[in-house]
Amino acid sequence: MADMKSLARDTAIYGLSSIVGRFLNYLLVPVYTYAIAASSGGYGVITNLYAYTALLLVILTYGMETTFFRFANKEGEDPKLVYSTILRMIGGTSLLFIALVFIFIGPVSRAMGYPDHPSYIWSLAIVVALDAFQAILFSYLRYQKRPVKFAALKLLFIILNIALTLLFFVLLPKLYQTHPDWVGKIYDPSIGVGYVFYINLFCTSFVTFFFLKEIRGIGYGFDAALSRRMLSYSWPILVLGIAGILNQTADKILFPKIYPGEDANAQLGIYGAASKIAMIMAMITQAFRYAYEPFVFGNSRDRDSKETYAKGMKYFVIFTLLAFLCVMGYMNILRYIIRSDYWDGLRVVPIVMAAEIMMGIYFNLSFWYKLTDKTIWGAVFSGIGCAVLIAVNVIFVPKFGYMACAWGGFAGYGTAMLLSYFVGQKHYPIAYPIKEMAVYVLITAIQFAGILWSNTHLGFWPALIVNTFLILVFCFYIVKKDLPLSGLPVIGKYFKKR
Repeated sequence: MADMKSLARDTAIYGLSSIVGRFLNYLLVPVYTYAIAASSGGYGVITNLYAYTALLLVILTYGMETTFFRFANKEGEDPKLVYSTILRMIGGTSLLFIALVFIFIGPVSRAMGYPDHPSYIWSLAIVVALDAFQAILFSYLRYQKRPVKFAALKLLFIILNIALTLLFFVLLPKLYQTHPDWVGKIYDPSIGVGYVFYINLFCTSFVTFFFLKEIRGIGYGFDAALSRRMLSYSWPILVLGIAGILNQTADKILFPKIYPGEDANAQLGIYGAASKIAMIMAMITQAFRYAYEPFVFGNSRDRDSKETYAKGMKYFVIFTLLAFLCVMGYMNILRYIIRSDYWDGLRVVPIVMAAEIMMGIYFNLSFWYKLTDKTIWGAVFSGIGCAVLIAVNVIFVPKFGYMACAWGGFAGYGTAMLLSYFVGQKHYPIAYPIKEMAVYVLITAIQFAGILWSNTHLGFWPALIVNTFLILVFCFYIVKKDLPLSGLPVIGKYFKKR
């Protein structure tokens, strides 16, 4: 129980940077969508290029985040030497990546479909290289159990990003209309969506300076033999990571190339904007992962660790299902995050959220092959899931547009999740409470049907009342079955039976 409380505490702090940070980032979605019309395709450009950067980040970190936790907690290994060796490896490959992009900027820009905007490409190349380096620095903070600095730096980046975005997409455009002479010295309306990428570059570079203490750890040394052992462990994780991120980004990368209409960027922008509303599930999954990964490796020697993993899975499922109901229940409010000409894409939200839940379950299931050093299985599962996703996109996007993208993610994550569970039960059996979780899924499905009915047939306020009632019923069931109020910290003592 003490372990679960520690996990919950760290998840809450990491969640501050993840959930609160992503919520603050939501403020950028209305800024972008209200400043950039859906028909212009500008938001589609943002969606497309950030999909590339997400993929590149996985490649440039090549599984070293997980590898760091594994080797830093391994008997006989020096955690400081592990950290320094990985930091030097990631730093070297990141610098090489930046050099290659600048050398081949012309061909790369043309291949990605932006021959007239090479600055978009080189600015994002520097950003993704810095992000890869920072990923190890943030992992070191997690290893040292310093969630406060972790959260503070994540929030610093987001707040600075929001402030500059409001400046260049709201304030300066308005001032430019009345004072073009002096505002034009710092703002050029022809740059348009380019400001998104330049702002990101500035903020990422700025945050790097706050890691000076952690960067000094590079002086702990470099061990060539250790690096080879770590690469042997991490390469399947790299394949897994590439397949996993392609499950999230392949549709956004492929869409402009396989969609037959001339409005590909506009349609992609609608899909990307609507999907942002579903990303609350990604926030929860990410916050859980930040705390859960070092927690699992740190407790892998405990005799009751499997029981702890089973409980962690159960509570993850419960609270992600609750988040799903909350988003769908208050969709009539949340839809105002994006401009009305993007609302057609809201039908993808429940599908994308369900896919994110399965991705989170798959992440929880993945520890059996990480703890047994059989990471090749992760590459196989994610590879198959990615193949399913790409197949669905290639076959159905030309006919059904971005709806095929949503269902492709659902099918891909579902496939990887099921494969990991059934194979994992043979190699590292864990008694997950399947029946109990299935009951929660069934209740959620019934509640979801009720929410869809109320949103369709009732007015704004009646639907809001009905949906709130349904969500409270779900919460009551959680309290009754799995989370008695007497067990909560601080306020629990007031609910204990006397």
